[in-house]
Amino acid sequence: MRVDVEPLTSRTTGGDPLSPWRSAMSRGAAAPRQSRVLWRRLLGWAILLAGVALPGVHLFQRILADPVLTAALQAGALAALATALGTVPVLLSQRLSDRAQDTLFGFGAGVMLAACAFSLVIPGVAAANAGGAGPWRAGMTVGAAILLGGIVLLALERWLPHEHFIKGKEGPEARTLKRTWLFVFAIALHNLPEGLAIGVGFAGTDPMRAGALATGIAIQDVPEGLVVAVALLAAGYRRSVAVGLGMASGLIEPVGAVLGAAVISYSAALLPWGLGFAAGAMLFVISHEIIPESHRKGHEAWATGGLMLGFVLMMLLDTALG
Repeated sequence: MRVDVEPLTSRTTGGDPLSPWRSAMSRGAAAPRQSRVLWRRLLGWAILLAGVALPGVHLFQRILADPVLTAALQAGALAALATALGTVPVLLSQRLSDRAQDTLFGFGAGVMLAACAFSLVIPGVAAANAGGAGPWRAGMTVGAAILLGGIVLLALERWLPHEHFIKGKEGPEARTLKRTWLFVFAIALHNLPEGLAIGVGFAGTDPMRAGALATGIAIQDVPEGLVVAVALLAAGYRRSVAVGLGMASGLIEPVGAVLGAAVISYSAALLPWGLGFAAGAMLFVISHEIIPESHRKGHEAWATGGLMLGFVLMMLLDTALG
């Protein structure tokens, strides 16, 4: 009886005994190509960073040359620092209960509500009156600006994919983006109106009132940074990622502050519109984001108490310092 034995190399390599050597040579030839692709990518990133850095340095120099923009940048940076400071307890393994989170959400909403009323709407009407508008015209101007701010934030909320801490994903193509970026977009939507309010305040109102506004926002940014980091941690992110995103969440505020101050500095006639727009954007965030988030876990009374405390604190800051 004759048995044909097929060579081992023929069975395992599809009939070609030299296939392993050819595969090794192919991998060796692909290595230089991959190295060249890597270097090209690094060179492209370097060129891109240089293209962004050079105009950025020039823009920063122009900001420092303008005292109003400098003050707005410093106040926005203080708010960003306060947000970063709030994330520190998470580094120490600190966890908040749902009730504490909802209370802090309410506190932030109260501060922002009082800031809208005392630091933005009332000075906006006064600025319109100073520009020659009568009571009705001044009120209608600021009211239209408030509605415009809310509409713009609504459009951004619908257009920009983002993820709430409790409600989940919203916006177009939200499922195709990583959850980290969805949280980043949500945080940007939340903090942009605060930065705009700081910038508009320093460009148009008196320095004491603007300082009170910036102080109030910075105070509520401390628990806000803590809540953001804790919520990210609870959503499954690593502690380092949660803290890093929490710290970075405040960086949009100095950008918004400089932007708001630059627009209002361009024309004094835009001051009532700028103040009203910032108030409308903040009101949208309060009603659409913060209060619903604070009322979803059954701690409405604690959230409402936090809101009232935050409102009173911001009112005292504005009336005492302004």
